[in-house]
Amino acid sequence: MATDKQQVDEYLGIVNEEVHAFEEGIDYDALSAAKKLILDAEASGGRVHVTGIGKPGHLAGYIASLLSSTGTPATELHGTEAVHGSSGQVRPGDVVIAISNSGNTSELKATVTALKANDAKIISVTGNPESWLAEQGDVVLIAGVKREGDSMNKPPRASIVVEMLELQCLSILLQNEFGLTPETYVRWHPGGSLGASIRAGK
Repeated sequence: MATDKQQVDEYLGIVNEEVHAFEEGIDYDALSAAKKLILDAEASGGRVHVTGIGKPGHLAGYIASLLSSTGTPATELHGTEAVHGSSGQVRPGDVVIAISNSGNTSELKATVTALKANDAKIISVTGNPESWLAEQGDVVLIAGVKREGDSMNKPPRASIVVEMLELQCLSILLQNEFGLTPETYVRWHPGGSLGASIRAGK
């Protein structure tokens, strides 16, 4: 059996390769289209929601928080509760960012179907351009990997990394459109070392 160091080094090497491949293939036009979809929705009074099933569901919470703290108010939409009443938080014209590596997860299919029936716009984030989720998206952001980083190649590791990077890129575009300043940011993030560093001008 490989040593702990060898196992960690192998994993990090795979992730670095997958991130590099993601960078080489990133679709800048799709990111611009996603930005415009959100800005147009906001201009009409619409809101942004982020959803996913399983590990992407946890990522959805982070992305909603990141967007909210950088000028784009967003809420997390529970991936399965949406078909049990929570889709009521989504109004016609709102934008929902839906995350699924396979793009064929049955629970997310039900959620996205319900949201589209309520006239929501969908930004699909998936590793599979031929997936059901990709077909349903008003905008499709492809963030996929060939290898997750371990011998099983099943637990989502590298795929979560590139999905996060894709949506962090979108958050940068939106933050810059908003014109976020340190003064505004510290009003939303007054606590902790981060808030203190801004107030101290560091």
